[in-house]
Amino acid sequence: MELRWLEDFIALARTQHFSRAAEEQNVTQPTFSRRIKLLEEEMGATLVNRQTLPLTLTPSGEEFLGLCQEVTRRVEATRQRLTHLAEEEAGQLRLAAPQSLLAHFLPEWLAGWAAPPPLTPYLRATGWLASDFFEGLSRDECDLVLTYWPRAEDPLMPETQGLEHRRLGSERMVPVSLPEPDGRPRFALEIGARFTLPLIAYHSRGMMHMALRHHLQGLRGAPAFRVLHESIQSGNIRELVGLGYGLGWLPERSVRDALDAGTLVRAGDARWEVPLEIRLYRRRGNGQAAVEAFWEALAKRPPLLDTPPDPSPEPHP
Repeated sequence: MELRWLEDFIALARTQHFSRAAEEQNVTQPTFSRRIKLLEEEMGATLVNRQTLPLTLTPSGEEFLGLCQEVTRRVEATRQRLTHLAEEEAGQLRLAAPQSLLAHFLPEWLAGWAAPPPLTPYLRATGWLASDFFEGLSRDECDLVLTYWPRAEDPLMPETQGLEHRRLGSERMVPVSLPEPDGRPRFALEIGARFTLPLIAYHSRGMMHMALRHHLQGLRGAPAFRVLHESIQSGNIRELVGLGYGLGWLPERSVRDALDAGTLVRAGDARWEVPLEIRLYRRRGNGQAAVEAFWEALAKRPPLLDTPPDPSPEPHP
C-alpha cells in the first residue's frame, strides 16, 4: 500500500466525485479509479458506495477515512520535522514574513551584513494573516517572524506572550493614487468628509488594516471609503491602484520607484501617512544555537530607518 493511495482516498471522500478527485491528484480518472480499487482489494472491503450521486463512503470507508487522515497527518508532521532538523544541522533559520518585507526590506537589510545570516524565507507564510505568524512560531513552523508593527497599540493586535522582538527598522504606509494628466491624484484624501472614495483595502484581520484603522480614527475630516477589494498582499493592492480603480495605502519602500517615475502619486499629505516599525520576533528561550547566535549579533546592529520625507509639493485638494 502506498501513501498516495491514502491521499487519493481522502480526496475522493472530500470531492465525492471520481473525476474531480483525479484532477486534484493530477492523474487520469482511469488511473485514479484503479488505485481506489487496489486500495479496496488491499483492505478486503468495499470502501465506496458507487450507487449514489454524489458518491458516499460505506461504513468501512468512513472508518478507513479516519485512519487515512491520521496517517497522512503524521507523515506530513514528520516530514516537516525532518526538514527542520536538516535545516538546524545546516544552521539555516526559517523566516516567516509578508511578501512586501521579503521583496522590499529584507534584501536591503541583508546587504548591510558583511556575512549575511543564514535566513531561509518560509514562503508558505506569505499568505498568512497577523495572528498566523505568531501561531506559526508556537507550532515550530518557523524560527523567526519579520513583521510590520503599528506604533500605536491596538486591542486586536496578536498575542505575543512568550515572544521577544528586536526592532530592525521603520516604515510608513503612504496613500497613493493613479495621477490625472495634470499630475493631481485621481482620488485625493483632502476632499473632506462629505465625499466617499473607492478604497483598495487590506484584509480586515491583517496588520496593515489594524494600523490604518487606528490612524484614521485619530484624524479629523477623513472621507468615507467604499471598499472595492480586500487583499493580504500589498502587491495586489498596488496593481489595482495602478489600474485606477481606487486609492490604497502601501509601504513606501514598495512604491518609491513609482512615485519617483510619477506613475503613482501621493493621495494626501504627511498627516495621512501611517508610521510602522519593522520587528523581528522569536520564541523566548528558543534554545537553538543558530537562533541564539543570530539574536546576539542583532543586538550590535542599528535599525534601518525609513526614507526621508518627500520634498515634492503636497497634492492639491
